[in-house]
Amino acid sequence: MRLVLMSLLIAGLLFSGSINCQTVNVLKISGTGFEMNGEPFEFTGVSFFNAIYNPEFNRSSEVRREYIRKFNEYGINVLRVWCQWDNSLSFIDSGSGKTLYAADGSLNQAWLERLKQIISDADAENSVILLVLFSRESWNENIRLDNSALEKAVAGMAREFMPYRNLIFQVWNEFNYRTIDFLKIIKSIDRERIVTNSPGYAGDLGSSEESRALDYLSPHTTRDDNRHWELAEAEIVYLLKKYNKPVVDDEPARRGTSKFGGPRSKVFPEDHILHIYNIWKSGAYAVYHHDMFQTGYGSDAIPLSGIPVPGFSSYHDQVFEFLKNKNRYLRLLR
Repeated sequence: MRLVLMSLLIAGLLFSGSINCQTVNVLKISGTGFEMNGEPFEFTGVSFFNAIYNPEFNRSSEVRREYIRKFNEYGINVLRVWCQWDNSLSFIDSGSGKTLYAADGSLNQAWLERLKQIISDADAENSVILLVLFSRESWNENIRLDNSALEKAVAGMAREFMPYRNLIFQVWNEFNYRTIDFLKIIKSIDRERIVTNSPGYAGDLGSSEESRALDYLSPHTTRDDNRHWELAEAEIVYLLKKYNKPVVDDEPARRGTSKFGGPRSKVFPEDHILHIYNIWKSGAYAVYHHDMFQTGYGSDAIPLSGIPVPGFSSYHDQVFEFLKNKNRYLRLLR
């Protein structure tokens, strides 16, 4: 009888979503900053576009948590992850079927379950997932859902991830098609969900209408080869003053190939460091971006694991070491 009662109790808890559903950490916005569980959260991100589809990262929950702990060691507490990684550009781990969405807007259950596991493991390590719902790269290749399927996909994602409070939705990477419509759908289902958008290519700060509506702003700032670390700071200061909400410089600068919008001339780690420092100094935050996603396995830019943890590039390691010591520099800034 005791075993039966215990089984019924566990079943009831599972049904109510009390076991393995509700994340522990709750991210919120406070003024022009972020809070987790009521304490200041020093948002520091890294691009990890292929996280859902990377075999090594997803070998097991413990493997994932070990990698997330490695990120944490370097001050990185936000992973920027893409749902659509189905382009044909030969990016690492990309390709047909690497998407959460079927043509009718329904969700791929296998990828959905994996994503929930990633978010839960990040939560266990006090980290946040910045989830990009749709990508311009797929759109440009005409890998598109029609309007009704897009709406269905957005609503499905909003419902599925309601229990996960260490999660941010970023509607697009570098695009703004129906952003406000999708924002309204998300908020109608989950009004507490933090929603942002990357509105366009580098230097596109977004429209006033979109910027007023979003919970925080996440543009890709200017990557011009000529002193981008100063131009980007001016862009961020403008957004902070005009909208009085958090601003995250999404993918500041980078070393990447010129084929995919990277710099046309030689760059240095100090370029990134100056850029990020100026963003911090302005009162904003950054998601570090680099070149590993733009080529496939076997390239010098790609670690064997396909995971952008420190240790795969002496160039990027200088930036990672800078991120690791954020508190040293922030003492004079925040």
